Amino acid sequence: MCHVGKICRIITSTPGHPLLVGVGGSGRQSLSRLSSYTCLYSTIMIVISGSYGMNDLKADLQSMYTKAGIKDEGVMFLFTDGQITNEKFLVYINDLLASGDIADLYASDEKDAIRNGVRSACKGAGIPDTPENLWMFFISRIRKNLHMSLCFSPVGDAMRGR
Repeated sequence: MCHVGKICRIITSTPGHPLLVGVGGSGRQSLSRLSSYTCLYSTIMIVISGSYGMNDLKADLQSMYTKAGIKDEGVMFLFTDGQITNEKFLVYINDLLASGDIADLYASDEKDAIRNGVRSACKGAGIPDTPENLWMFFISRIRKNLHMSLCFSPVGDAMRGR
């Protein structure tokens, strides 16, 4: 219960992303799922297949961004070191962890749709209705609602190299 409390405290803070390191079977994913459930967040874990690539990751991230940014729902993105099939995944993960704004995640027409999706909430918060303010409002919701739980194993050289 002590670890669940710590993870809950991390994910309820605005830019909170827990890093859980332990050997296989130590309960990293279970603790993340239980903490997510306790905080009333939905837990999303990507399913890696032989053909899973960058476009699939972008589509999964876009669906999480829609839930967290437009619908204003809490989302826990559970990510393990076994899901890193392409080292380029780490570029998107780094941007998500650092600022929440992933540079080439959306095309310009998709950004316009997102801005329209958050326009009423932005006006309700008393923020002027400009494209930059709408996008920053969307990103602030992402930082508040989307939390990434990184579950890594210390066994081997993979974690040290990343």
